[in-house]
Amino acid sequence: MPRSLPRRKSDYLLIDVSNSFTKLAFASRKKLGGKERIATDRLSAATLGKLIRQRVVEQIVVSSVVPKKNALIRRAAGRIPVLFVSVKCALGVGVDYPDPESIGADRLANAAAVAALFGSPAVVVDFGTAVTFDVVSADRSYIGGVIAPGLEAMTTYLYKRTALLPKLILAEPRRAVGRSTKAAMLSGAIFGYRGLVKEILVKIGAEAFGQRKAKIVATGGYAQLIAAQMPAIDAVRPHLTLEGLRIIGNLNR
Repeated sequence: MPRSLPRRKSDYLLIDVSNSFTKLAFASRKKLGGKERIATDRLSAATLGKLIRQRVVEQIVVSSVVPKKNALIRRAAGRIPVLFVSVKCALGVGVDYPDPESIGADRLANAAAVAALFGSPAVVVDFGTAVTFDVVSADRSYIGGVIAPGLEAMTTYLYKRTALLPKLILAEPRRAVGRSTKAAMLSGAIFGYRGLVKEILVKIGAEAFGQRKAKIVATGGYAQLIAAQMPAIDAVRPHLTLEGLRIIGNLNR
C-alpha cells in the first residue's frame, strides 16, 4: 500500500473575515502563499477544518469584523494556537485613538502592513463593503480614519430602491456622458466614486500631514478599478490586510 505524502508545513494560516467575503492564505514568516476567498455567510467550521488539514500550521492569525464567526474558527483550529488581532497585540505601530478597542481588526492589520512595507506617514484606502481610510502619522501611530459607503453598496442601493434603474456590472466607463441608463449610472458610479476618494484624501492630507507627502496605498476588491486613474494613489496591494496579519503574526510569536 503506498505511503501518503507528508503534509507541507506553513508558519501561518491567515484569515481575514469581512462582512461580505473571507480571505485566507497560508504564509511563511516572509511571504504569502496561495490565497482563497469564500463568502463569509458560507464560512463554517467544516469548511475551515478541511482547509486546515491541508497543511501543518504553527499558528492561525485572524482579523474578524464578524464576531459570530470567531467561535467556529477556534473550533476548527483545534490545538493550533489562534491569534485574534486587536489593539492588545504588538502591531508595529502605536495607537493614538480615544477608544482603541473600537478599531476594527482589519484596519489595525492595514496600518501594520502599510507602516512595515511603505513607511509613514501613510493612508490605506480599503475598497470593501465600505471604503475605509486608515491614517498612520509621521511618528508611526494609527490616528483614525474615514468610513464611507462602498462602491457596490451604493450601486446596489440604487438598483433596489428604484423601479427603472438596472443592476450594474462595474467597469471603466467609456465616457462621462452616458448614452444609456446603464452608461449614465456607470459614469456616476466610477467617476463619482473617484471624486469622493480624491476629496477625502485631500482633506486627510491637509489635516494630518501638512506639507509632508504621505504614501497612499489602495487595497480591497475594487482597488484596481478605482485606483487605476488616480495619480494620488501610489500603490495597489490587493492582499494588504493579509500581509498585515503575517506581519502581526511575526511580531507576536
